[in-house]
Formats: sequence, C-alpha cells, structure tokens
Amino acid sequence: MGTADLYEKDFYEWTVVNAALLRAGKLSEIDVENLAEEIEAMGRSDRRQMGNRLTVLIMHLLKWQHQKERRSRCWRTTIREQRIRISRLLEDSPSLKRNSTELLEIAYRDAVKLFEDETGISGKKLPQACPYSLESVMDEELLPE
Repeated sequence: MGTADLYEKDFYEWTVVNAALLRAGKLSEIDVENLAEEIEAMGRSDRRQMGNRLTVLIMHLLKWQHQKERRSRCWRTTIREQRIRISRLLEDSPSLKRNSTELLEIAYRDAVKLFEDETGISGKKLPQACPYSLESVMDEELLPE
C-alpha cells in the first residue's frame, strides 16, 4: 500500500511512515500532496486558535468595560488565561502578528455578537471598529474602564 492510500485508511500510521521517510531522506516515497495539505492545515489551525482566543479575550474586555457592577475574579482570570495562551501561540508562531489587524477585526465582530447575547446590551452602543490593538489587548495591566 502506498503512502497516499495509507492517508485515507490510517492517518496515524500515515504520519509515522511519512515522518520516517523524511528522516531517512527517502523523499521520492513521501506522500507530498497530502503532506503539503497537512502542513497548511496546521498553519490554519494556529490562525484559527489565535482568532478564537482573541474573541474570548475581547468579549471579556468588553464585559469588564461595560458591566462594571458585574466584574468578577472569574472574568479577570479568563482575561489573563487568554493573554497567556495567545502569548504562547505568538512565541511559537510570531508571524501571526502580521495578521493581527485582520484577526482583531474579525475577533471583535464575533466578540460583539457574543457580548450582546451574554449581556443583553446592544452592540450598537460599542465602537464599530475594534478599539484595541494587539499590544493593548496583550497588556497585562490593561483592564479597560
């Protein structure tokens, strides 16, 4: 069975076989097409994770800012946790910063929807564009008033 066939039948075994072929320098035997797709998917996964974490972080920053009377240690913990996780992502993949403006805008739009659902406060009361930069959302000292 060729490595391309193995990809469809047993993904884990496919990864083991292709990793061994790479290490052995047997490049002609590698399932190049599927390997390229998997590598691209890994990059998309990091980008998606970054966007998801930014969404959660921004939503909690919005709640912190617009629901002063409901602030909690839980919200503060969520904000810190997302900042830590995003920092780890950026350490592993610093090039994600290149897309930070786009990722922030997408995350902000999603965060506003979640904010509306959770708080009952209209997103129309919030700025249309993301009021935060990547630096500000990652600032450990920032808890917006």
